[in-house]
Amino acid sequence: MPVAGRGRGVEARAPLSRDLVLRAAIKLADEGGIAAVTMRRLAEELGAEAMSLYHHVANKDQVLDGVVDVITADINAAVDRVDAPVDGAAWKSAARRRILTARQVLLRHRWAPAVFASRTATSPQVLLYFDGLIGIMRAGGFSNDLAHHAMHALGSRALGFSQELFSPNDGPADGEPDPVVVGMAPRLPNLMGMLAEVAHDDPDSTLGWCDDQSEFEFGLDLLLEGLDRRR
Repeated sequence: MPVAGRGRGVEARAPLSRDLVLRAAIKLADEGGIAAVTMRRLAEELGAEAMSLYHHVANKDQVLDGVVDVITADINAAVDRVDAPVDGAAWKSAARRRILTARQVLLRHRWAPAVFASRTATSPQVLLYFDGLIGIMRAGGFSNDLAHHAMHALGSRALGFSQELFSPNDGPADGEPDPVVVGMAPRLPNLMGMLAEVAHDDPDSTLGWCDDQSEFEFGLDLLLEGLDRRR
């Protein structure tokens, strides 16, 4: 029988589990950003009492740690389906495909990179992802020392997103010039000249400021080509 007046009115609800709670949190974040994820809102989404959530996640920090695990598990499932040679020079193409496959998963959750960057707990799924990437490098002829350097050089790009040095996300509304930049324009001839010629006119394609697909791939390819020369 339908469950009246709870959640979104689905006819039957599976018993609460940690995975169900975390999947609901991801759905809420996809719809309204990570700020929309609260314990109360999660309970409403699941048609449950708020106290019942605490059997599975103690607080929002545990929710955020959990969604990193769930999304990276989805990434691992996706990269496991990529069948590509990895030995010798083929490592570079295999690593590139792995990273861009991870990025495609993250593009479904544009809020996720900021959550990934904020976590201090070690995610088992992220460790499994990195282990696979290091395995590709080792099969390509990397020493452990060079693989270690490579992981530092790639940073968040290894998972499919780049962390920008500056982000104007909290600045003026779209289309309005940044008053700081406008005020300093006479003293910034090189920066203003570059910005006048190069515009990022597709912000919906990004996982961060200036992190559109072409810019991401440009940076990734520079790193992979340099690492291949070191190999």
